[in-house]
Amino acid sequence: MKKTLLLFVSISVSVLAMSQSTTNSPKIDLSNRASDHLVIQYGADSWTGRPDSVRTGGFSRHFNIYLMFDKPFKTNPKMSIAYGVGIGSTNMFFKGTYVDVKSNSTKLPFTNVDSANHFDKFKVTTIYAEIPVELRYYSNPVDPNKSWKAAVGLKVGTLLKSYSKGKNLVNKLGTTIYGPGYIEKESDKRFFNGTMLAATARIGYGWISIDAGYQFNGVLKDAVGPSMNKFSIGLTFSGL
Repeated sequence: MKKTLLLFVSISVSVLAMSQSTTNSPKIDLSNRASDHLVIQYGADSWTGRPDSVRTGGFSRHFNIYLMFDKPFKTNPKMSIAYGVGIGSTNMFFKGTYVDVKSNSTKLPFTNVDSANHFDKFKVTTIYAEIPVELRYYSNPVDPNKSWKAAVGLKVGTLLKSYSKGKNLVNKLGTTIYGPGYIEKESDKRFFNGTMLAATARIGYGWISIDAGYQFNGVLKDAVGPSMNKFSIGLTFSGL
């Protein structure tokens, strides 16, 4: 968490420093620059603060897609504010653990199933409708495809769906029971936080950036399970 916060602070300071250093720059014509664009993000996710009983495994990942609108500052065209709307999804994979999202208990069960029938592949997916906001800097605002860029921001989301998905039920020896194509899917939102608030940062060149995000509030609702926060790192593909 400390490294994450240091990353956000470092990029924020860099963006603000670049803003101050370019305040008196000559007038720049941005009439040919697009004001709206598609943002696609893909990368790895993890739950920080998780106990040993929450045994994640494999490549847990996210896929986000947003439509964003970019508004350059009149006093400094190298800086802009961007906002938009989109969908963010997270797929957390587990090893030897069954997460019973439809449990009637007061806490979300994370059950060790190594010595019992279990799924060869198992994941929990959450899908949020999200509103991202970014403060951006471009070294070449006229042509963002040939520009260094940096951004810091926030995003807020509301939970649309959460579900678990298990594939290929096997016994404790690893022998399939119903065949490798067998899939079981269960859906319930009651254990997961209905609102998501995260800080974001990214830096890159042209249409690709390295991004990071940290969810301030817990993945789960208070008192229904371990206190865990989501950390993400990945790639952003965007024209701006």
